[in-house]
Amino acid sequence: MKDILQEIVATKHEELAQWKLPKPSMRQALIDSKTGIIAEFKRRSPSKGWIKEEGRADVIPLSYQQQGAAALSILTDTTFFAGHDRFISEARQSGVTLPVLYKNFVIDEFQLYEACLCGASAVLLIAACLTKQQCATLLHKAHELGMEVLLEMHSEEELEYAELEPDMCGINNRHLGSFVTDVETSFRLSELLPKDAVKVSESGISHPETVRQLRDAGFRGFLIGETFMKAPDPGLALKQFIRQL
Repeated sequence: MKDILQEIVATKHEELAQWKLPKPSMRQALIDSKTGIIAEFKRRSPSKGWIKEEGRADVIPLSYQQQGAAALSILTDTTFFAGHDRFISEARQSGVTLPVLYKNFVIDEFQLYEACLCGASAVLLIAACLTKQQCATLLHKAHELGMEVLLEMHSEEELEYAELEPDMCGINNRHLGSFVTDVETSFRLSELLPKDAVKVSESGISHPETVRQLRDAGFRGFLIGETFMKAPDPGLALKQFIRQL
């Protein structure tokens, strides 16, 4: 007679082996990409309200992938951005294989387990939300779970966090207190980051010429959300943007 428990446990080992497979590297994807665009799935913003209330995680991220994105960012904060962890799972189930950034305000290790379970390749850590020691602890745990870290900074004072050697160094052009956006922030801080850092410019990028200028300044990644999400067809908007590059 077949032992049902042994069969269940064997199947569970197979399922866990699939979960533990190496995740696609966002860092390497940005290094290899000619565009470096991280296309973001973002339905709502605290400053703008609804951007695309009807936006579907099983449609738009896959369209981004099909139209040439180097990687994806998916908002998972529910209260302020109308996001959810399941959006990453839904994107994966729809066929997304690109690196996916878990975009949230991560302040606890528990959130890293959530990110890992829903299929994220990388997590965002925000210097303004964490002490340097907290950031170091979370970065180490993310690596233990097989995920990369995009460490976001906004000011000269926060640049000391780059000493933690994250996989990617992000400069947020949007001040998270006032939500005022200024792309000059990226240009100003870029030269102060380590020379070998994989630099990502975040927020406020709406023109291909800005991407060209940022790439000349040493950036390899360009996180763009609202520019695409406010268009009737975000994937098509990305395609047209890349064509202009």
